[in-house]
Amino acid sequence: MTEKITKPESDDDVVDGFFPVDEHEEEVIEEGQAIRRKGIYLLPNLFTTGNLFCGFYAIIAAQGGYFSSACVAVFVAMILDGLDGRVARMTNTMSKFGEQYDSLADMVTFGVAPAMVAFSWALHDLGKFGWMVSFVYAACAALRLARFNAQIEVTDSRFFTGLASPAAAAMVIGMVWALSDFGIDGNSTLVALLGALITGAAGVLMVSNIRYHSFKKIDLKGRVHFIFLLAAVLAFAVIFMDPPRTLLMIFLAYACSGPITAIWRLGGERKAG
Repeated sequence: MTEKITKPESDDDVVDGFFPVDEHEEEVIEEGQAIRRKGIYLLPNLFTTGNLFCGFYAIIAAQGGYFSSACVAVFVAMILDGLDGRVARMTNTMSKFGEQYDSLADMVTFGVAPAMVAFSWALHDLGKFGWMVSFVYAACAALRLARFNAQIEVTDSRFFTGLASPAAAAMVIGMVWALSDFGIDGNSTLVALLGALITGAAGVLMVSNIRYHSFKKIDLKGRVHFIFLLAAVLAFAVIFMDPPRTLLMIFLAYACSGPITAIWRLGGERKAG
């Protein structure tokens, strides 16, 4: 009896067989037809990897007591998180792999890292209540990201349902950075309670049904009046004069804008009724 030998269809099959990690393959639409493509796009996923690295570094730095470095890392991750999606759209390199990778990186950077930084800074003094608040924040971030992914096709892109996880992380991290920069450590029970209040509130706002403006409709490629560029320069100058307090105030104002707008809208509806 002779054994039939099958020849590989291509050299790529031989390479994939010896390579210890399976090549990613997904279905894409090109010219109205579904085509399966191998590989991933490098450029946008590099930004996502930088986002993930910053979140991981923030956790390690907070455990070592370097809270300012941990907070700066999370704010750098916010910039990278904003760039990866825009770069993918501008270069037409969007993919399902990139979407899932970005979501997982956001969970680490804007879910786990802020909870660990807040716990290492102050909430550990509250015992079980402190780690419970930290866990609630991390769980709310996971729920927020899961809901966003599930509803991305049916929601209005002009608004977020619930506070976005980067903005919630900025509330928590901004608080730690601002107070640490003032020389206030987290060993005070009063400070720990303040940290628990802000951390818990950020978590609840993430899973709420309150709407927030997403600012995704801002056209960065179109022409604008010269005064807008001047305003951007002044905004950067103000931020860099005192980054901890300025960023904290900006994101606290954004977090409060949702509930205030909802209450204002509810009051208008009652008057109209």
